[in-house]
Amino acid sequence: MSTGYAQAPLLKPLLTSDWLVYQGPKNQLVPYLPGFHEEHHALYQWVTLDAYTNPQVEFAARAQLCLYVDNKLVFLADSAARYTLDFSQFLTPGKQHLLTVWHPRQQPNYTSFRIPQAESARLSPARAAVLKVQPRQSDTPRSALVLFMLMVGLIYGGLRLTFYSDFASIFTVSNFTKISTLEEGLLAKPIGTWSSLLFVLAFSLSFALLIVTVHEEVENLALLNQLFTATQADLVSKVLLYTVLIFLFVVFKYLFLRLMGFIFGVMDIVLTQYREFLRTLLALGVFLPLIMLLYLGLAKSTPQVVYWIANVSITVLLVFTVLRTFNTVSKKYSLQNLHLFSYLCATEVIPLMILLKLIVFV
Repeated sequence: MSTGYAQAPLLKPLLTSDWLVYQGPKNQLVPYLPGFHEEHHALYQWVTLDAYTNPQVEFAARAQLCLYVDNKLVFLADSAARYTLDFSQFLTPGKQHLLTVWHPRQQPNYTSFRIPQAESARLSPARAAVLKVQPRQSDTPRSALVLFMLMVGLIYGGLRLTFYSDFASIFTVSNFTKISTLEEGLLAKPIGTWSSLLFVLAFSLSFALLIVTVHEEVENLALLNQLFTATQADLVSKVLLYTVLIFLFVVFKYLFLRLMGFIFGVMDIVLTQYREFLRTLLALGVFLPLIMLLYLGLAKSTPQVVYWIANVSITVLLVFTVLRTFNTVSKKYSLQNLHLFSYLCATEVIPLMILLKLIVFV
C-alpha cells in the first residue's frame, strides 16, 4: 500500500484552512474564528488520507509545539524552525483522523501549514495555485508594511528639514570617519532632547520593521514570544512592540554604561563609547529601509534569499557597531589594560552575543 501512495500523483493538500477549536460548555468542536478564538492554544482539524492526497505538510513551529493524531503524540518541536512532516506513517488510508496542533503558551501559527515548497514547485503553476493552502486573510499585513515604510520616510524627511545640522552630523560620510565629530551636532546633545529621541525612534521603527517581517512566518524570537504574548497579535502590534523594545534598549544603554563605568571605575570613557555606539547605529540604520524595499519586491519570488540578506544585514549592523566602538575607544585609551578590556566585553561583546542569539542565530 505504501508504494502505491508514493507513486500516486499528489493532487490535493492534507490540510485545509478550516480549523476547529474545542468548546468545553458545549463539549464539541466548533469552527475557529480569527480574532475571536485567540485564547485557544489547541487547534483541531479532521483529516483523511487517500490516493489523491499529499501526506507531507510543511509548517513553522516554536519550541514545544506538539502535533497529535487521534490524541497520540506524533511530533514535538525541539526548537523554533520550519519542519516538514510526512503523515502517511500515522494515518490509515480512507479513515478519518483528528489532528491536534497544540502549544503550551501560545496559539500555534496555523497559517504556516501548507504543502512543502519543493512539492509545489514540481506541479504546474495552475495546479500549485489550487493546491496551496491559502489562509483566510486580506492583504492587510503587506499594506501595513507599506504604510510603515512611508512613515519611516516621512520621519527621516522631517528630521532632515527640521534638524539639518543634526542630520548632517550623523549621515555625512566625512563626519562618520572622524573621532572629533563625536562632540558635534546631534552627538553633543543629551540623549533626552527631542531631536535625539526622534532620530532613535526612526531607527527603532526601521529596525523593528525588518526584524518582524523577516521572522513574521517562522516567529522564532523565542524569548520575546515567551515574555510578551502580544506578539501573537497582528503585524502592526508586533512592529509597535519591537519598536518600543529597541527604542528602550538604545536609550537605556546609556544608563547601563554609566552603571558599568562606575563599577569598573572607567567613567571617563562612557560618553565617548555611547556617542560612537549611537552614531554608528543611526548611520547604518538609514540602509534598513532599503532592505525592506528588497523584501517587498522579492519576498514572494525568492523568500529564502531575502531572508538571508536581511539576517546578514542585521548581523553586520550589530557586529560593525561593536567593532567601531572598540576602535574608537582604543584610539583614546589603551585596550592593553585588562580592566578596560573586560569592561568593553561586559558592555559590548556580551550584549552583542545575546542580540545575535535572539534575532539571528535562534
